Amino acid sequence: MAATAEQVLPWLGERSFASLREEFDRSGYLIFERVLAPDRVAEIRAALAPHLARDLFGRNDFEGTRTNRVYALLAKSPVFAELAIHPLAMAFVEAELGESCLLSALLAINLHPGETVQPWHFDDSGVKIPRPRPALGISTFWAIDDTTEQNGATEIIPGSHLWDGQYIEGAVKPAHFTNEASHEEGDRPDAVKLIMPSGSLAITKGTLWHRGGANRSDRPRLIITPQYCVGWVRQLENMALAVPAEVASKLPERARELIGYSIHPPFMGYVDGVHPRRLLGVR
Repeated sequence: MAATAEQVLPWLGERSFASLREEFDRSGYLIFERVLAPDRVAEIRAALAPHLARDLFGRNDFEGTRTNRVYALLAKSPVFAELAIHPLAMAFVEAELGESCLLSALLAINLHPGETVQPWHFDDSGVKIPRPRPALGISTFWAIDDTTEQNGATEIIPGSHLWDGQYIEGAVKPAHFTNEASHEEGDRPDAVKLIMPSGSLAITKGTLWHRGGANRSDRPRLIITPQYCVGWVRQLENMALAVPAEVASKLPERARELIGYSIHPPFMGYVDGVHPRRLLGVR
């Protein structure tokens, strides 16, 4: 079921959805402060705690060698499904990508003190269609901790979703995934940090250049990022394998659709000639 205008009104303040979409089209990002209540943030922290306790760090410069990443969150607790299908996020995702969109990734990112900046990148770069082009993905960022100037708030370049295929200093290279590239800071005067209090939501276009910031504080910085793609693009994470069928069958209907138990018209995504939800025994 698609998100409705009435569902998102509590978070729009005096703005209309149409005016916010115009701003989104112009700047490539939006921030909504304190969308989640403190008790919901506490519930999310509790669900993440056993996975963060493993204290596994990233394998390369892109993941972050001082960063914990917890993948496949839909398989770990139903509380994360509520973030993935939150009506405020979904209103903008569906308006941009259509109702047949998919969840491409859902992970937690916990930057420890001493983490350096990520290489600049944009999240729908896996789609090898030349820029400039419409966004084929949307990324959302839920601030579980306050994100600040010092603790590694995500950095974005406003308006960069409209750029062509130009190279920028500090952009991601294949060697960043094999630790063979030297680290380039690529600091830019036009960059903006997504500074948000805990419980806030940032939404960015998949073509927007951004990077995780450097954590120069003395505490970790935790966010959760659901990322979405159009229904005909391959997901970053293989959701059908990441979320076992017995777990998927207990998720809300919209979450199941986003995993891939859905059809992109007219029939992309079928299984043995029938709708994939029939494999779960649900209607």
